Amino acid sequence: MTKEHKQGSQSIRRMFSSIAGRYDLLNHILSLGVDIRWRKELAKEVPGPARSPILDLATGTGDVALTLVQELTEEVKVVGADFTVPMLDQASVKVGARGKGRIALTAGDAMALPFPDDTFGAVTIAFGLRNLPDRLGGLDEMFRVLRPGGRVIVLELSPIDHGLLGPLFRFYFHHILPVLGGVISGRARAYRYLPNSVDSFPSPKALGEEMSGAGFGQVRFRSLTLGIAFLHVGEKPD
Repeated sequence: MTKEHKQGSQSIRRMFSSIAGRYDLLNHILSLGVDIRWRKELAKEVPGPARSPILDLATGTGDVALTLVQELTEEVKVVGADFTVPMLDQASVKVGARGKGRIALTAGDAMALPFPDDTFGAVTIAFGLRNLPDRLGGLDEMFRVLRPGGRVIVLELSPIDHGLLGPLFRFYFHHILPVLGGVISGRARAYRYLPNSVDSFPSPKALGEEMSGAGFGQVRFRSLTLGIAFLHVGEKPD
């Protein structure tokens, strides 16, 4: 990791550490609750029980990991990894009560994952890829730890720049959301960062091309809630 990437990573870690205590509440309020449905759509893309264990990167407070064990009927095991310890502290409380003994949490940086090659049958990352200081390096690491035939599933926000909803969403995203997030969390900077990070993220098509460039095959993507978010799916060739 370059010095610039390391500094960016440390800045992101400090920012998310500062909002960990109210992260879940703000997610649900600011997304008007649709983030719950998005995570269920992500879970639908995970392959069957032969693909266990699943790695959930940037697991945060554990919502995706919990959705996976709740939505998948087979006895999958999930490893939730995050480099922000206060987020993992929040996740451990939830996982202990609802994780059914199927979720393990660990500190881990997506840029240098502490796992051997070909370990996981699936890798998920929700709203975390745009926070990586080196997105292509992160995709390379996901490819490395994924078993041949395994699947990566990426859930990310996307700026809407078309139709009637586009201007309304952008006004909310750039003017209302940062104010609400700042008032509730007391950390306005984090919620100014959010729309800026989405604006600078690649288009769905461009991200799909980056995934293909990292070696993933059968890359596809689909929109959620009129294009506010997108699911990208790719597979590691056998």
